[in-house]
Amino acid sequence: MNALTGNRVFRIHWVLGTDRLRAVCHCQAEREFEDPVELWEWLLDHPVGHTP
Repeated sequence: MNALTGNRVFRIHWVLGTDRLRAVCHCQAEREFEDPVELWEWLLDHPVGHTP
């Protein structure tokens, strides 16, 4: 099994039992969102608003 690593790997997890998504940036910062557009804006704005 290959593990995705690197300085541009983003992870998005569905929060079980909710309508929320958890975004994990390559810098290890995490944040939950209801709106997928806001999620991607936050991920791609790295490092603005990211605190690992």
